[in-house]
Amino acid sequence: MNHSAELSTSEKMAPEEFDGGTAVACVILGLSFLVGAPGNLLVIWTILRHVKQRSHTVILILHLAAADLLVLITLPLWIYSLAHSWVFGEASCKAMVFMINVCMYSSVFLITLMSVERFVAVRYPFASLDWKRKQALNKVLLALWTAAFLFSIPVIPTQVVGQDSDGEHCLYRLYTSVAQELVCVLLETLVGYVIPFSILVVCYGCLCSRITQMTFKSKRKSTVLIASIVVAFGICWTPYHIGNILSLIVLAIENSFHDAAQSLESVRSTMAFIAGAMVFISSTVNPILYMFAARSFRSSLRDTGIQKLFRHISSTSPGEGNREMSFVSKRQSNQTNSSLCASEPKDQMNILIKMCENNPS
Repeated sequence: MNHSAELSTSEKMAPEEFDGGTAVACVILGLSFLVGAPGNLLVIWTILRHVKQRSHTVILILHLAAADLLVLITLPLWIYSLAHSWVFGEASCKAMVFMINVCMYSSVFLITLMSVERFVAVRYPFASLDWKRKQALNKVLLALWTAAFLFSIPVIPTQVVGQDSDGEHCLYRLYTSVAQELVCVLLETLVGYVIPFSILVVCYGCLCSRITQMTFKSKRKSTVLIASIVVAFGICWTPYHIGNILSLIVLAIENSFHDAAQSLESVRSTMAFIAGAMVFISSTVNPILYMFAARSFRSSLRDTGIQKLFRHISSTSPGEGNREMSFVSKRQSNQTNSSLCASEPKDQMNILIKMCENNPS
């Protein structure tokens, strides 16, 4: 979310330090664009073109791919501005960073919602079926994207184009006070990481014992796929928010422990480039995970594995108990029918005996 601060420090960098970091950042961002943009486009095209009956999980994956794609298509502009300078004006800088923040917040919320839905589907299948019947997903998605827009609003007044020895760059946040910076960074860390990640840990902590016990292989496969998305989210976002936490500590101790605050700020500045690049990698990694999960589904050139993967997820989501409940109901029905069939011959014999007793020869 604070993608400007990811690639800069609160103070201006030395030119040679900036050049080295820029080269690494440009390479990572370029690879992220080349891999992630086509990958997310493929996911969107596959779902819209080949998956007619879309489950809630597949719809959430579709929204996640769209949010990631919107982030990735801005990378050529970032690469150009890092290699040269920002020439698009401050208004476009604010607009682009705002859009990236919206998409990043929505990605976090979508992954969290996907995990909660998976938890409910596995642990409480009847509640999951009720959620499906009520068709509440559209309302939840509207609320989710609205929340992403609202939480991104602080970017608009604070994002600025800063001047350094290499020219202008859209890499800085300008806060009017320490209190404003504290609130903005704390809000971003809590809403964008701490609360969602806590929910994810609780959901998958409760599901760990159930994943290996699942009856249907398809149920286990889709649950493990979503778990891998969650793990990738944690790996990609944790360094960035560690930097945010270090910023909060620096703000808290800079007056009383100035030397310690300077040391922490130096550490945060050093990891800023890597943390920023990993945030963009998070928008690239999901299609790769789908490809790995789809390897066992590929049956022909016309019907690719990723198509069958999303169809499979749709057939087993959102209530993984669908098949089990139908199986149980069929089994109960068969038992009832067999008991009726077994009782019919006995009833017929009793009738014959009574007829013989009433009509002796």
